Amino acid sequence: MREFDKIFLSWRTGPGSARFIVGVIQKLLDDTMIFKYDVEESECAKKEGFLPYTEFPDVNKIYNGNVLDIFAQRLIKSDRTDVQKFYDFWEIEQQYFNDKFYLLGHTEGLLPTDNFEFLADYNPVKGLHFLTDLASLSVVQHSSDKLAPGDELYTKSEKDNKHDGEAIAVYKGNLKIGYIKKVHCRVFHKEGGDKLKLRVKAVDKNGIIKRAFVKVYSEEIVSKK
Repeated sequence: MREFDKIFLSWRTGPGSARFIVGVIQKLLDDTMIFKYDVEESECAKKEGFLPYTEFPDVNKIYNGNVLDIFAQRLIKSDRTDVQKFYDFWEIEQQYFNDKFYLLGHTEGLLPTDNFEFLADYNPVKGLHFLTDLASLSVVQHSSDKLAPGDELYTKSEKDNKHDGEAIAVYKGNLKIGYIKKVHCRVFHKEGGDKLKLRVKAVDKNGIIKRAFVKVYSEEIVSKK
């Protein structure tokens, strides 16, 4: 089992707003890549201002060929002086520095110029580790003293959540901090996902917690063949 073979394209109007999962990049068994939109989700997103990705304008078409090369333009340039700092934050090991698919999934392809995210559909394989920023922090608005790097957290499934049946809430002790965001939450529902652990990586705060990155990891899960 691969760590992931799908990266979902997420779009939203801005921080704190709902995510639309508008498309998916998939690595096939022969390692070729395809990209296709979720037509229904894309149409819903269009009502909020979504426009298709510039190089992939037709939401009804399945794209192949240079799919990964186009999306990889979002990745940090290897000749930047701060590239190692970037890899260190996302905990990218040297063996993956040239793996565009891995890098896109693990660093989310974030840019300050648009509202796209690239969210890998992880599997709970042995040695899995990835970073994700918590959702719903702008709603709960916890004071900045509630969370710090190194804090151990735990998760709780909210199958009865009226907004999202896949919802995974994140707690520090008895305090609900927020939620694992869309797509990343799916790994907790897979076999072995209940053994995953969480630790706070970084916190952006200004009186309240504005953003929090957590490391999701497993040291013991053995992948199913």
